[in-house]
Formats: sequence, structure tokens, C-alpha cells
Amino acid sequence: MISLVDLTAQYHSIKNEIDAAVSSTLESGHFILGPQVAKFEESVASYLGVKHAIGLASGTDALVIALRALNIGEGDEVIIPAYTFFATAGTVMSVGAKPVIVDVDPQSYQIDVSKIEAAITSKTKAIIPVHLYGHSSEMNPILEIARKHDLKIIEDNAQGFGAEYLGKKTGSFGDIGCLSFFPTKNLGAYGDGGAVVTNDPALAERMRMLRTHGWKKKYYSEEVGYNSRLDALQAAILQTKLPYLDAWNEKRRELSKRYNEHLSPLGIVTPVERNWAKHVYHLYIIRVEKRDELQAFLRQKGVASEVYYPIPPHLAEPCRKFGYKEGNFPHAEKAAKETLALPLYPELTLEQQDEVIAAVKEFVSK
Repeated sequence: MISLVDLTAQYHSIKNEIDAAVSSTLESGHFILGPQVAKFEESVASYLGVKHAIGLASGTDALVIALRALNIGEGDEVIIPAYTFFATAGTVMSVGAKPVIVDVDPQSYQIDVSKIEAAITSKTKAIIPVHLYGHSSEMNPILEIARKHDLKIIEDNAQGFGAEYLGKKTGSFGDIGCLSFFPTKNLGAYGDGGAVVTNDPALAERMRMLRTHGWKKKYYSEEVGYNSRLDALQAAILQTKLPYLDAWNEKRRELSKRYNEHLSPLGIVTPVERNWAKHVYHLYIIRVEKRDELQAFLRQKGVASEVYYPIPPHLAEPCRKFGYKEGNFPHAEKAAKETLALPLYPELTLEQQDEVIAAVKEFVSK
């Protein structure tokens, strides 16, 4: 079986370094925050070109803490894309705000910039562009809209670590950028993990408080916060992996280009890369009308694939109370019915990729 992602292959490629980092952390006796986390936070901030990075327990927590730090809550509205992982909508709802949904560009799957202004009301407080699948959103016009309407920008960069917009790293444009280090991400931990990044020292201090029970001083809570801290063990693992990230992302780009060259002539809709974007292919997403049939065929051929995401947020049960219904966001709904992720990870061999390509070709020629 060719896996969608093979995490053990990556581990074995740098096993000695990972094992040494884990052993060193265990020997140190520092497991919550501490020097390993501080070092990794500095490395993330440096990599993205921002002033502050705060390690958290997950990418979902990053979104929640970003919203809280910007005082977004009951009665507020936040604009999000119609095609994304549910956490983008769910975190907005978890702080008491309403996700106001905007359809996406049907080719890049990024929020359709031309539709944002029409969704703004007197209750709108922020926009959350999602750099879905590793392709950046079109940030300059989004930033212009935010400035014009005095809105905050929270970048959901969970899938875009290392991606660029006009030569600048995604996650570094907004008031706050949110990262995920879930194991399958381009920079993945061996468990859950996340971070928030910002250039604003006041926001950074607030988010550090929120991740630890609202403390500035231990045990002295100044507001209701969370227990959301990046483990030292995960920080040590991520610190070890970070120097390899750009090379891994380049390998993803090379393999994706090779997929495109073989699959596009078959009539398969392959990913686009806008001229202002540097795509890091967190996932390699194709589109076919007979998506479910293709997935079943690939399974028979020993090729894993996955649907990201079968239900757009506006059609998920928790969003029903807002009155969204089928037909509201046709591009997102069509993508949810037709998109499929094929195996992609830096250690995927050309022989394995050829097997995937051959299986897709066989399906198309049936």
C-alpha cells in the first residue's frame, strides 16, 4: 500500500538527530515550556521574519487564542472562506462570534477577494484568510480591505508553513499568524502542537498569558485563559526538523510538478500556483467528477487517498443555526464533491509516484 503520507520514512531519514534531541530533553527534566520551547519559538520567529512566536498545544488553540487576544467575542462577526477545515469556523463560534462565510476561488481554493467587502457589516471585526493546502491567499488586497474597514487579520497558516506571497512568508502578514505542527504538516511534531506569531508586543504578551491560565506571574490569573503549552519534547523535535523544512518543501514542489506533467494531459484538474504564490503542497489535490469512484479504484490498487474536506463548514451541523444552506457557496460545495488528495511527502520515491500515476491513468482510460 502506498501511504498518503509516511511519517516513519521521515523519522528514519534523521533518526539519530531526533533520538538525540528526545534524549537530551528527557535528561534535562524540563518538559513544560522551558529552554527547548523558548529556543524553538525564537527559530520560528526568525524563519517567518516576525518578532514574536508563542508555542501552543495545537493549531486549533492558536486560532482560539488569536481571537481572544483581539477581544473578538459575543455579537462579533469574522469573515472566513467557505472551503477549509472546520476548525476555522468552529474556533470563531467557540468564542461566541459568528463565522461569516465567503466563497472561494475555484482554482486556488483561497478566499475570493472580490467577495469579501460585500460580507462586511458593522459587526465585522476580523478576516481569517486560510492558506489552504500550502498555497497562499492573495494578501495585499485582503490587507487593503482590512485597513479600509479597520479590521484585524488572523492568518490561518496551519497548512502553509514555508509558503510565500510575493516572496514573503505566509503567517507574517496579519496581526496574528496561526500555525499547526500536527504530525502530517510540512513541519510536523510527534503529537499535537501549534503556535501564534505576531509583530505586536502587546498581543504577544496577551497570548502568552492566555496559553497559561491568564498568568503574567505564576498562579496569579488576570483573566480566564487556557492550558495550551507546546511540550518541550515536541519543541525539541520540531527544532531538529526545522533546518530541513525548505529542502522538504522543495521536494514536495518537485513531486507535485511531476504529478502535474503526467496527470494534466489526462484531463485531471491539477493544482494551480498563482504567479504571486510559492506553493508548498501540504497536500496534492486533484479534481475529478467521479471522485468517489476514483478513490475506490485507487484503494483496490493499493494507493491511499483522502478527501479534504467532504463537508464545507457552512453545511456542517453547528453552522445550521446561521441559516446557511446548500447552494450558498457553489465553488466550495463543488470542490467538496470533487477534490482528492494523492500521496505526497518528501520521501515518496519516483517508483511509488509512478504507481500512483499509473493507477490514475488506468481509471481514466476505463
